[in-house]
Amino acid sequence: MTTTNPVVDPGNSARLKIIMLVLAAVVPLLVAILHYFPSSFQIPGAQVKFLPALNAVLNSLTAVCLLLGYYFIRQKQVLRHRAMMGTAFLLGSLFLVSYVVYHSQVESTKFGGEGLIRSVYYFILLTHIALAAITVGLVLFTLYFALTQQFAKHRRIARWTFPVWLYVSVTGVIVYFMISPYYT
Repeated sequence: MTTTNPVVDPGNSARLKIIMLVLAAVVPLLVAILHYFPSSFQIPGAQVKFLPALNAVLNSLTAVCLLLGYYFIRQKQVLRHRAMMGTAFLLGSLFLVSYVVYHSQVESTKFGGEGLIRSVYYFILLTHIALAAITVGLVLFTLYFALTQQFAKHRRIARWTFPVWLYVSVTGVIVYFMISPYYT
C-alpha cells in the first residue's frame, strides 16, 4: 500500500540514513564499552535491582508486538502493523536504555548452573548477544525503509529482521529466567 505523502520528506532521507548508520554503529559499541569498563559510568547509590525484571517484561511485550505486527501485515492491516511495529521499536528502545543503565551500575551476574544446563545457557546467551548486536542495524534499516516508503526494500530486510528480533526478544526473557536465581 502506497500513499502520496511519505512519512519522511525525501529531502531528509539522506540525513535519516546517516542517523541510522551512526546509531547502528554506536549502540553496540556503547554496550561493549559498558561490558568492558562498567565502573566508568557508575553512580553511587543508584537503585537498579528492579531493572532486570523490567527488561524481561519489555522483551516479552516486544515479542508480543512483533507477533501481532506480523499477523496484521499478513492480514493486510497496514495501520495496525505500523502501530505494533512502532510499539515494538519503542519498547526495544526503552529496553536498551534500561539495559545500559543497569549494566553501568552492576557487575555481570555469573551463571551458577552446572552440567548440560550450563551449556544450554551459554549457547542461548552467546547467540542472543551476537544477534542482539546485529538486530540494532536490522531494525533501524527496516524502519528507515518503511519511513521512506521503500516498501520493496522494507519487505526484503524485514524477512530477516523479524525472526532475528523475535529470537533476541524471546531469548532475552529466557536468559533472565535462567540467570535470575543467581542475582545477589
